[in-house]
Amino acid sequence: MSIAKRLKSLKVSPDTMVALTYSDGADCFMHTEDQIETAISNTDVLEKFSNLIATSGIHAQTKWGSDVLDVFRENDLLSDYERGTHLFEDHILEALSENYYDLDLVEHTTEAFDHKRGFCTLSAEVLIPAIELINTDVYLGGWTASLATDAGTLSFDV
Repeated sequence: MSIAKRLKSLKVSPDTMVALTYSDGADCFMHTEDQIETAISNTDVLEKFSNLIATSGIHAQTKWGSDVLDVFRENDLLSDYERGTHLFEDHILEALSENYYDLDLVEHTTEAFDHKRGFCTLSAEVLIPAIELINTDVYLGGWTASLATDAGTLSFDV
């Protein structure tokens, strides 16, 4: 069931903020100190994140309430994008990959198994109004959605 259908069936208020989270990880070597770069190249977290925030009609916010695209604008990462080229998602992905540490939009954690081996997990989290998810019916396979209800927080895999 798509997220739009699920939100409609739950009769969610249009202004309810839905938290979307996507995580994936990769085995890495600790002694090379490139755990994050390894996870970036061996997972699709940045691709999924870029696809979502580049979707027309979606205005994703960080967990701190900032508009995600405004974060790119404030860091002057959208000024060289040529409108109308239909490559916005690719532009976002490239900017995010090249400025991963500066943007602080995707979190990372590393678990060291010993002095040589470990596992690095990347996690993307955004907040999006329910009405935007309903209106765009964007594909969110692999994401987890969470929203506040009267009975507590409801989380489900999309």
